[in-house]
Amino acid sequence: MRSLAFPALLLALLTLAGCASQAPSPEQPRERGDWDAQKARLEAFDHWRLAGKVGLRTPDDATSANLDWVQRASRYHMLISGPFGSGRSVLEGGPDGVVLTTGKGRFTADTPERLMEQQLGWSLPVSALDDWVRGLPAPIVAHRLTRDDRGFPLQLHQAGWTIDYRDWTRAGGLWLPSRVVMTFPGLRATLVVKEWHPNPESS
Repeated sequence: MRSLAFPALLLALLTLAGCASQAPSPEQPRERGDWDAQKARLEAFDHWRLAGKVGLRTPDDATSANLDWVQRASRYHMLISGPFGSGRSVLEGGPDGVVLTTGKGRFTADTPERLMEQQLGWSLPVSALDDWVRGLPAPIVAHRLTRDDRGFPLQLHQAGWTIDYRDWTRAGGLWLPSRVVMTFPGLRATLVVKEWHPNPESS
């Protein structure tokens, strides 16, 4: 799940201790050094449930949808519901392939981007999102990262995208992005995370 071949049509961004995340408070601010101290744990963090809302803006339209995303290592399950989800769509995948289920049927392809573009007319950048949503660049592809005054990711440039990290929340002992804005020529996608859960089966 590492291909970064994003479609040129519509694109939507998007899916810790067994309870809903809590927003940063004055008693729990981000501190300089927190990011470097957690980086190894964050890189190994590959089992979660994320619930939130995705907004998409193009020169011709603006829409939104709800996203419920479960990630278990290299396997993922994304439930997309709302206007640009065509009611209710489920994207599931892993090393052995990708399946999209919509009201029109069940479809397969070799990459999630290609499958969603073919069947929905828009696509989530799924192949990079599992890294970007944690505040990490996707591996292999070159990137440029700037940090804020506390050392946290502020802006990431990769594969033609600009990813801005606007807000953070602390869950399960980790600082995780809670508001991410992604831009690509002609596209702007905003993810607002409402919940981070580390181990879905125990949530």
